[in-house]
Amino acid sequence: MHLSNRLQAVADLVTPGSRVADIGCDHAYISIYLVEHKISPHVIAMDVNQGPIDRAKENIIKYGYEDRIETRKSDGLEKLKAGEADTVLIAGMGGALTIQILTRYKEVTHSLKELILQPQSEIHLVRRAMRNIGFIITEENMMKEDGKYYVMMRAKANAPAANKEANTPVRTEHDYFGRLLLERKNPVLREFLLKEQKRCQAILKALEAEPTENSLERQREIAEILERIDTALGYYREG
Repeated sequence: MHLSNRLQAVADLVTPGSRVADIGCDHAYISIYLVEHKISPHVIAMDVNQGPIDRAKENIIKYGYEDRIETRKSDGLEKLKAGEADTVLIAGMGGALTIQILTRYKEVTHSLKELILQPQSEIHLVRRAMRNIGFIITEENMMKEDGKYYVMMRAKANAPAANKEANTPVRTEHDYFGRLLLERKNPVLREFLLKEQKRCQAILKALEAEPTENSLERQREIAEILERIDTALGYYREG
């Protein structure tokens, strides 16, 4: 099974030996990859719609993994029992939906050892939500594919490093851009920050040219974003 660069980066975060619940499995490409490469001994491929489940079943049969990958039509974690999986993987969904899935069935979420997430939006809210439900990010990656930027992360529950991290004050730029990405001076993040900085500067210049009550409020919002970006870029200027 060959994965896109984005899905490959997501799959690479799964801890070997984990039983995985692949939420929003679509064609079950990641599920098949995890079993094929002996990363996971058992995967539950889940989706809210029957169409993706049917496509997933076809692919699972095609690759001969019916005994190691099962499918379930499920709204998020609805059909997953506490203790059935070590890892929940959610890739390609919006941030709000990702948070909803993780917080709706708390007994199931709290039984997990690991979360592998690749939210498409509102990433800062996802990071905050994970912290609020007791998970600490232990690995992050960022990549660019087809002109779009993607962030993927692994979060652990009750790990020694996580307990230490839990007592560390959270900086705003860490929620928005990722502490590990910033501290490691991730080059893709730097490219993204510079692009966003340029975009916001152009917006601010246009707003300042036509000041209205609404545009003044928007100017303040853009100025805050630019300040946050500048703080993040400071990591790349250090050392």
